[in-house]
Amino acid sequence: MHIYRSALLRFSEDGQALYDEDGLLAIGPDAQGRQRVLAVGAWQQLAPQFAGQHVTHWPGRLIAPGFVDMHVHYPQTDVIGSPAEGLLPWLENYTFPHEKRFVAQGYAEQVAEFFLDELLRNGVTTALAFATSHPQSVDALFGEARRRHLRLMTGKVLQDRHSPDGVRDETEQSLIDTEDLITRWHGVDRLGYAITPRFAPTSSPAQLRGAGQLAARYPDVWIQSHVAENLDEVRWACELYPRSRSYLAVYDDFGLMRERAVYAHCIHFDAADRALMRERRTAAAVSPTSNLFLGSGFFDYQAADRAGFAYGLASDVGGGTSFSPFRTMLAAYTVGREGQTKPGLSLPPQQLWWQHTAGAARALGLEGVIGNLQPGCEGDFVVLNPQATPLLARRTAQAGNLDELLFAMIVLGDDRLVEQTVISQAKYGPGA
Repeated sequence: MHIYRSALLRFSEDGQALYDEDGLLAIGPDAQGRQRVLAVGAWQQLAPQFAGQHVTHWPGRLIAPGFVDMHVHYPQTDVIGSPAEGLLPWLENYTFPHEKRFVAQGYAEQVAEFFLDELLRNGVTTALAFATSHPQSVDALFGEARRRHLRLMTGKVLQDRHSPDGVRDETEQSLIDTEDLITRWHGVDRLGYAITPRFAPTSSPAQLRGAGQLAARYPDVWIQSHVAENLDEVRWACELYPRSRSYLAVYDDFGLMRERAVYAHCIHFDAADRALMRERRTAAAVSPTSNLFLGSGFFDYQAADRAGFAYGLASDVGGGTSFSPFRTMLAAYTVGREGQTKPGLSLPPQQLWWQHTAGAARALGLEGVIGNLQPGCEGDFVVLNPQATPLLARRTAQAGNLDELLFAMIVLGDDRLVEQTVISQAKYGPGA
């Protein structure tokens, strides 16, 4: 058992932040040997229960749930920061040429190692990630994640048309490979498989139909793709699938909308699309740095809340511009404030933080498992240093309440704020 003493942040079931200025977190193994939260709360109340136990004390620090990234492309680690005129030219000029390299197992393993280092350095303890169309890219990422005891979901990209040689797959073989990967990796340790059509325009009806059949055969795996990110993409999808009511409805028509299905972006929706998301219990991965970088548009938070469908935050590296959850939360605040194309609102700091932790866990179907520090949750957490930079230290010292503290970290924070990332009691980061 491990006992930690520090300021402590967690969330109630209704998404309210719970904060202990002097808190206690106890983590130990369950019957299966997995590290879970055993007790959490105010130090003064809980400390007598653990008298005589060794305590790791982090004065001046904040223990918080590990961040959850709902949509990230590990093969695009080296594509981040590439200039382009928009989404489709960016894919053609940078993404597809780079992803061809993942046919080599050794290269995929090297990128997977760096990618996971970068996630952990930024405090991300769970990710739903894209691989490439090459099965070996999936093996590389799962293998490296398993070595680190990470909770991670990924899958082989399905793209059997409108894609260049080297990344385009063959319909029947792509589905055989997907099922083989599901049977080999899904549920192993903390790993989960995600059926992964790149997006509707790059999959034939036969491939989407086969993906839907696999989703029905394996109801506990995840589904991930993109939808309604860019207006040109929306027009293209509707031209290719004219019988579907909308771009989103293409996926529904092939049985690819259900619980544990996650669609990135979800910007250019109408009311019927949002109602369909709610009815199918499908979640959106909001990717604000990517949307701003590529000029795709702005996620409408008010419309999503009115419709009542689930969403959470995502980096979307490499269209996204940072692995840092703090940069993502700040961009989400900016996207929320935009009021020219949709109603603007100011997202509260606690809500932004929830979207990247417990809210993202709920959207992934993992509420009570990750993204929080309530009893029974897996014991992944970050240790944050609010004095990590001179300006951050000066601003957080003047915080009069929790909202001011959290917002200062959102606006001024980056990877330097993350002193340690703890996964199954293994510590990563400069303070480890």
